[in-house]
Amino acid sequence: MNNLLDPAALESLAALAEAGSFERAAQLLSITQSAVSQRLRALETQVGQLLVVRSRPLRMTEPGKVLLRYARQLQALRADAARELGATQTREERLPIAINADSLATWVLGALDALVHAGQREGYGLELIVDDQDFTHDRLREGEVLGCVSTVSMALRGCTCQPLGHMRYIAVASPAFVAGAMPTGLNEANFARLPFIVFNRKDDMQAQWVARAMGVRDPRLKERFVPSSEAGARAAVMGWGVAVIPELLARPHLDAGTLVAIRPEVTIDVALYWHQWKLGSGIDAPADDGAANARPGLMEQIGQALIAGARAALLQP
Repeated sequence: MNNLLDPAALESLAALAEAGSFERAAQLLSITQSAVSQRLRALETQVGQLLVVRSRPLRMTEPGKVLLRYARQLQALRADAARELGATQTREERLPIAINADSLATWVLGALDALVHAGQREGYGLELIVDDQDFTHDRLREGEVLGCVSTVSMALRGCTCQPLGHMRYIAVASPAFVAGAMPTGLNEANFARLPFIVFNRKDDMQAQWVARAMGVRDPRLKERFVPSSEAGARAAVMGWGVAVIPELLARPHLDAGTLVAIRPEVTIDVALYWHQWKLGSGIDAPADDGAANARPGLMEQIGQALIAGARAALLQP
């Protein structure tokens, strides 16, 4: 296989992964569908493997995911180069990162605010992809994102991993729900009858908390699905059930008296980590200036911002 992969073909592969169809990929790249198809066929011929399953939506094959990771890294490096050179880009470079919903609802936006505004000036854009903290790492491994906030503590080959801190979860409910549904408190006799507000079917935080609080294994809960961290907290305020949510998210409601803590001595602390692909440290400074003066690359800046934001907001062991 020729080691020189066509950057335009790799860009088309990334657009196909992003858009899910040839038509939308062509729109993203401002070229024809035929050109996207030709670039993909040429890339598949060059590597000798099928890269995309032509389904609806399109799916990356395992070799396609390998090249997608490479294509994403090239996008980030291209954005670094354009920013360092002060070049005007015809298309905003997209830097996708995967964030768990609870971090997004609490500390992430503040941590990334300055970089988002800088990106508007410098021609790059952050894309935040939301998933459960136990599954964001899968998106990094499959090449969908360049970095992720995850509960996984082991770095992938070619990636770095840095601890962010612990997010503490507590159980809460509205005062009216507590008075009406469990006037004597949450206990072994009533927990299975009470509704628990759950983010989605990947979310096992409520089950973890009940197992710890009640001393039972694999508790079966009455679940009410609300697929949003903020909406889940609001549902608890409205009396929909018990919610196990980040203390950061619950604190304003606890202070206002619209939520009360249930068994406040029982908490779950979830360790979070920042993972990102190693892309180098940006465009090197001239030798006589010293490498220490090189401007950090965009992914390094994103990582630094998230680490600083997390360490200010999360519990530090």
